[in-house]
Amino acid sequence: MAVTENEKVYFDSDYIAGAHPKVLARLAETNLEPLAGYGCDHYCDEAADKIRTACACPEAEVCFLTGGTQTNQIVISTMLAEYEGVVAAGTGHVSVHEAGAIEYTGHKVLELPAKDGKIEAGELRDFLENFYADGNHEHMVYPGMVYISYPTEYGTLYSKQELAEISRICGRYKIPLFIDGARLGYGLASKEADLTLPELAALCDVFYIGGTKVGALCGEAVVFTKNNMPKYFITQVKQHGALLAKGRLLGVQFDALFTDGLYMEISRHAIKMAELLKRIFREKGYEFFLESPTNQQFVILENQKMKELSQHVGFSFWEKYDEKHTVVRFATSWSTRAEDLEVLQAYL
Repeated sequence: MAVTENEKVYFDSDYIAGAHPKVLARLAETNLEPLAGYGCDHYCDEAADKIRTACACPEAEVCFLTGGTQTNQIVISTMLAEYEGVVAAGTGHVSVHEAGAIEYTGHKVLELPAKDGKIEAGELRDFLENFYADGNHEHMVYPGMVYISYPTEYGTLYSKQELAEISRICGRYKIPLFIDGARLGYGLASKEADLTLPELAALCDVFYIGGTKVGALCGEAVVFTKNNMPKYFITQVKQHGALLAKGRLLGVQFDALFTDGLYMEISRHAIKMAELLKRIFREKGYEFFLESPTNQQFVILENQKMKELSQHVGFSFWEKYDEKHTVVRFATSWSTRAEDLEVLQAYL
């Protein structure tokens, strides 16, 4: 295709755009409606009910928070005792890209080796067994929770069997399993996913449904699946600065996302765009750092090509590959257009 001079397209992240038009329309439609604050409005109630139905978990407790880092920090800090830490992959978001937000609350992140972003059930079992077998474990940080991401930070997915094995180990040691679902829709919509939302909900103790990266202006929906919301949770959310006075903004958005299947519809679009993006890179002879079945794709670029491409295409640095190559990330989302991919193709 003919490319307009200085035309630039962006694949930096899955939250480069504002809100899905249907979400934005609902915000506009309800804008002048007077409503109670702090999530005590009927839109928050209706969104929570729709989420319970989608999860096939009628007893679930649902709370809307402002963003992913706040959600991870608050869920972890409120569910752990002061002497406990959270077990996570060394590549996990709480381990790397949250500026020490978990440690800031006094809880250590206990890292496990990761393979393509995932922890393995055997590694987790050995870690917990070795901890309690250590005669000095009373002088150590207790593992009080397991944290995983679905999809992972590398766009990979846990299978239903893998998740079930991790869940069983957590149950054996009586520690909760927390699933970071910042990109949950993009995981569930993947053609390689063998999990449904109800199955995921049944296998964990708490998870959240990402809105910020999947069509909302902001916000995440935390779901406690076992009647296990921490005592005075809302009070603690407010202490951490993550409780919106205008809680309606989150309720309206999630009500829209969980009406007529919108959340999964726009997630499937992102996966479709990711598949087209992969095909473009493969046809041009580029190599991938790993195989990701979701919306994040990790491409190995020669450094000079990376510099040239960055003038016309937005993407994000991931890690250095070698002296001459770099791994970069391209992320598609609900807002990615086929036209964006055509511009990318023209510059490769």
